[in-house]
Amino acid sequence: MLEKLRIVFTIPELRQKILLTLMFLAIYRVGWHIPLPIMNQQVIGERAGQSGGGFTDFVDKVAVFAASDLRQATIFGLGIMPYISASIIFQLLGSVWKPIEELRKEGETGRKKINEYTRYLTVFLCLIQSWFYVRFYLMSTPSGGGSGLVDVNFLSDPLSPGSLPLGWQITAVLTMTCGTIFLMWLGEQIDEFGIGNGISLLIMAGILARMPGALVDLFQNAELQLVGLSQSRIGVETLLVLAFLFVAVVFGVVFITLGQRRIITQSAKHVRGRRVYGGARQYLPLRINQAGVMPIIFASSLLMLPAMFFNMIVTMRSGSTPSWILFMSDMFHRGTSFTYNVMYVALIYFFCYFWTAITFNPKEMSENLKDYGTFIPGYRPGKPTADYLEKVMVRITYVGAGFLALVAIVPTVISGSLGVSFTVASFYGGTGLLIAVSVAFDLVQKIDSHLVMRNYRGLLEG
Repeated sequence: MLEKLRIVFTIPELRQKILLTLMFLAIYRVGWHIPLPIMNQQVIGERAGQSGGGFTDFVDKVAVFAASDLRQATIFGLGIMPYISASIIFQLLGSVWKPIEELRKEGETGRKKINEYTRYLTVFLCLIQSWFYVRFYLMSTPSGGGSGLVDVNFLSDPLSPGSLPLGWQITAVLTMTCGTIFLMWLGEQIDEFGIGNGISLLIMAGILARMPGALVDLFQNAELQLVGLSQSRIGVETLLVLAFLFVAVVFGVVFITLGQRRIITQSAKHVRGRRVYGGARQYLPLRINQAGVMPIIFASSLLMLPAMFFNMIVTMRSGSTPSWILFMSDMFHRGTSFTYNVMYVALIYFFCYFWTAITFNPKEMSENLKDYGTFIPGYRPGKPTADYLEKVMVRITYVGAGFLALVAIVPTVISGSLGVSFTVASFYGGTGLLIAVSVAFDLVQKIDSHLVMRNYRGLLEG
């Protein structure tokens, strides 16, 4: 392995791509720690290590998927989530709206046009999200019973004493918007001049940067002795369970990422001049986990909204909360509610099939096979082939969805049953690890493509 790594850095082009990628990721990490100018640094430091329900739980969940840090309100606070949301919106529109569908069929020109529209929508989403964030979270001051995140030196609005002036509100909104646009630009630069998928690497960098802190927090609260699997104390047994989850999830992610259903295809023979072409047997690979990690992102985000809503109602009403609101709040409580876990699994299955139906078009694939003179033995070209491909995809999607549900639900159960913080459970045996391993595996495959092109063995070859 060391020899292979040495070969990687002896190839000038590949070495330059890797170093540029590392430089861009370093720039991202620097911006991660630069707070907004209006923030109270002392309160930020005190709240950095706190945990709780409601909005805090929500932003912690978003931080895993968006390379963001809303709790500390940095210039990159929104992360890359607005761009991801805009990309998903246009991907969905490409399946249901004719103009976008036509643009997708135009090749490179259409793709550039869709990317341009995606950037415009990203700016709009950034302005909306950052405005709501500043208005309803940062502007909570001690005088209003809030968090006091804004420095008191900035609370000098002559029209409304104790409030943040409109100019500083606009400054914060524009700063966070420019931060997300800069991250979007960084991702595009990695795509063009670096190696790997830029947006995915930014998300992975955010996840990996939080892992050491979560590990330190885990060992600080652990006791290196046998205490049993209890919620109140973290002992050797709990550490072994987390270590087993780490190994199992890494193995499972690699297995499912590589997992394919190979459908045998046969090319028709055709004669050109005196030569006969075609007639070879090949296979059509269908990925088991066609939807990737998107179902987990959709399901967890959707379930966090009602949880945050009911927690806010319970907090505001204090002792006069109706019993049905308390029941709903407990039902959406992550980790301890059986109903929450069942809904989580059901939503993952739903979004797996939903996302696969959008991204996988059996009719279009059948037409492409027909155009290239290729067919599946035993099935006529056209509708019979499309029906067969759809039936196969429905079956293998069930397996992929089951794996995603297992990966998503085990950390939730462990967090609730063993008393381990959800941050630790998710990063060392859950969704965060799923994303990090998947992106790292994709990065290694792209490095391998450069090595194989120069007649070297890949990093994953024996």
